[in-house]
Amino acid sequence: MDGFNTRAIHAGQAPDPETGAVVTPIYQVSTYAQDGVGGLRNGYEYSRSGNPTRTALQECLAALEAPGIESARGLAFASGLAAEDTLIRTVLKPGDHVVLPNDAYGGTYRLFKKVAEPWGIDLTTAAVTDPDAIAAAMTPKTKLVWIETPTNPLLNIGDIAAIAEVAHAGGALLVIDNTFASSYLQQPLLLGADVVIHSTTKYLGGHSDVVGGALVVADAELGEQLAYHQNAMGAIAGPFDSWLVMRGIKTLGVRMDRHNDNAAKVVELLEGHAGVGQVFYPGLPSHPNHEVAKKQMSGFGGMVSFRVKAGEQAALDICSATTLFTLGESLGGVESLIEHPGRMTHASVSGSPLEVPNDLVRLSVGIEEADDLIADLEKALH
Repeated sequence: MDGFNTRAIHAGQAPDPETGAVVTPIYQVSTYAQDGVGGLRNGYEYSRSGNPTRTALQECLAALEAPGIESARGLAFASGLAAEDTLIRTVLKPGDHVVLPNDAYGGTYRLFKKVAEPWGIDLTTAAVTDPDAIAAAMTPKTKLVWIETPTNPLLNIGDIAAIAEVAHAGGALLVIDNTFASSYLQQPLLLGADVVIHSTTKYLGGHSDVVGGALVVADAELGEQLAYHQNAMGAIAGPFDSWLVMRGIKTLGVRMDRHNDNAAKVVELLEGHAGVGQVFYPGLPSHPNHEVAKKQMSGFGGMVSFRVKAGEQAALDICSATTLFTLGESLGGVESLIEHPGRMTHASVSGSPLEVPNDLVRLSVGIEEADDLIADLEKALH
């Protein structure tokens, strides 16, 4: 199964051997009959430890992120932050050091600053666009270099291969949050990353009806350690949530193509509008990391941010004036969303090195008719 869309539909999802059902069943079950004491039927004993629906999703995740890597392992969690916390507790111990991006999801920064740092983890932020700055931020105790690319919400791009060299030279693992790009547009494990994180709530699920997270790794030993902690800590994806994410993944490729096309048209509108001060989108030739994005991504995604010349109140007014762009947090669904990061998704980083401009608006461009989305934005911008 070489093609992405073929893997998205079939990897881990053979027809059910009992009935021939072409869709993996929802095994809504907590426990399993054993064939004698300790005789586990197909390895299942209790659904925290393993569930056939979750197994199918995990196999599919590994096939999408790491095609051709036999040792790759995918793990599905109750949320993206549950996946991140499990990774932190597996890889780090008090006294270790982590390099974080200076542009990132506020929830990730909050997890490190309010939970991991009091536990004893040291943090330093660095620009994801500058491998030299990342190298300078590392110490002999650095165990993780953690980046997003594209970043949330300023759509910066990190050179994954170059940063992997920096991280590995310092004895650290490279963690990539691949949520904005999705597995369809970018496969960081093939570029040298060690761990890929997803909020499966976003593009993988794609329909704003499920909350979930994922880790995918290429190294078998690390995968086994993470699986042990996944079971021990228990923040697993339930069977129905796993099924919903698999249902979304089947159309990921065709959805991302539409997200890409619609975002490019929205960017064209914003670039030509007198009230817009700056547009953040890696598909723009004027984006400072455009060439890196072209090198490691097959498309530029559906996320767009822009600054409003008239300031914060004007940005807030725009967020309240759209009709098709729904005012709300999250991203990656089929419907378009608009938000004010400074007051919403990134309020938790106010006053920190990750604070975002107060005149910034973030768009998650959906798959509606592009002309309708453009008309909606034009109305709001006026």
